[in-house]
Amino acid sequence: MRDKNRKPVVMKIKPGISEFATSPEKVSDYISPLLSFAAEHVPRAKHKETPLYILCTAGMRVLPESQQKAILEDLLTDIPLHFDFLFSDSHAEVISGKQEGVYAWIGINFVLGRFEHIEEDDEAVVEVNIPGSESSEGIIRKRTAGILDMGGVSTQIAYEVPKTVSFASSQQEEVAKNLLAEFNLGCDVHQTEHVYRVYVATFLGFGGNAARQRYEDRLFANTAQKNRLLGKQTGLTPDAPYLDPCLPLDIKDEIQQNGKTLYLRGTGDFNLCRETLQPFMNKTNETQTSLNGVYQPPIHFQNSEFYGFSEFYYCTEDVLRMGGDYNAAAFTKAAKDYCATKWSILRERFDRGLYASHADLHRLKYQCFKSAWMFEVFHRGFSFPVTYKSLKTALQVYDKEVQWTLGAILYRTRFLPLRDIQREAFRASHTHWRGVSFVYNHYLFSGCFLVVLLSILLYLLRLRRIHRRAPRSASLWMEEGLPSQKGPGPL
Repeated sequence: MRDKNRKPVVMKIKPGISEFATSPEKVSDYISPLLSFAAEHVPRAKHKETPLYILCTAGMRVLPESQQKAILEDLLTDIPLHFDFLFSDSHAEVISGKQEGVYAWIGINFVLGRFEHIEEDDEAVVEVNIPGSESSEGIIRKRTAGILDMGGVSTQIAYEVPKTVSFASSQQEEVAKNLLAEFNLGCDVHQTEHVYRVYVATFLGFGGNAARQRYEDRLFANTAQKNRLLGKQTGLTPDAPYLDPCLPLDIKDEIQQNGKTLYLRGTGDFNLCRETLQPFMNKTNETQTSLNGVYQPPIHFQNSEFYGFSEFYYCTEDVLRMGGDYNAAAFTKAAKDYCATKWSILRERFDRGLYASHADLHRLKYQCFKSAWMFEVFHRGFSFPVTYKSLKTALQVYDKEVQWTLGAILYRTRFLPLRDIQREAFRASHTHWRGVSFVYNHYLFSGCFLVVLLSILLYLLRLRRIHRRAPRSASLWMEEGLPSQKGPGPL
């Protein structure tokens, strides 16, 4: 939906409603501006048939169940008193991380057009074994894209598993059931060709900021232990700092824990930083596992495509200016060079505005660490080969933020004709040539139609003139004594 100025109808407010855990009676008043905004843009006559969903994520998930219930009850009680949207008890809930991942996966693939029935010659396809289908033969449909999302606290991966997978043990199969989501995006439950099997896993503590905190906690513990064993004072004074390979060269930093301070100085060694971070992946020797030893079904790397959001984009773009198509070799070289550059030079570049406008000193300070962390999570944690060429890091897709909320609406209305929903609003700004082609064809058709119409009119006018001239010519022939045609007739 767009407003009269052709701008997307979007409104966001902060913080999330979990901030009202101790005063749940204020929640409905707090989100009232959002609902009023929606009410202004949805036609008044359509309010009663427009479903409203309030779906709560991580902030609410960490609250005690009693506080979650109190907040939802306030919403369910007060909203119907002031708004006429279609809003029932089942429309307000706290969703799981798995649901959130599925919604995000649906949203990105919808915007990319991967649920369309129209097949183009240059688009990749995949053979899919439909879950529960009696037929042993798979169906061929458009290949969907997987997503990787690294926030401050957690990291998430979601992708379609087109083929039936086998398990090394019954225990692994039981774990997999909690990570695999099967759902139908067809117009009805009988259209099994629209059934998707998606793997979704969320890893708490593997976000960029949480990882750095874990790393610093380990530094404190290891340094204290070594100092006791070796009788050293490493990191206890600015003159004898701990040499941190994950900080830019010659930067000075200090961290506090339990009233104690650890002094650091960066050495900017990207390879050593990576090596230091590898144990934090918590990988096991079992097959088909990823971070923390969690089950991960095989990925067909030769026929797959992934989009990396949040920290995957920030790490590649904000400082290194390499967002978009990911290349491991180029990224590694750029990260090495950045880490090995003196902090004074990095600060000078920052002051000259050579980095992205929203890159701040915090980003510069931890860019080396986060680059190494992202690299290790992607290649060691999720086992993507360093030769993998089909990862795109992005903030937006087709110039639009792709939120899990879009996928949530699509999923909740999955028995409507998903394939018939128009997505031009999402694609217009990106698919320039398609737009040009459409306009060009439109004018070409109109031009051809006018030419044909004009030709018909000219032809009819000519026939009319010929018809008028015929009797006149005959009379002239008689008057001038010209020979007439033999035989009976008016001449």
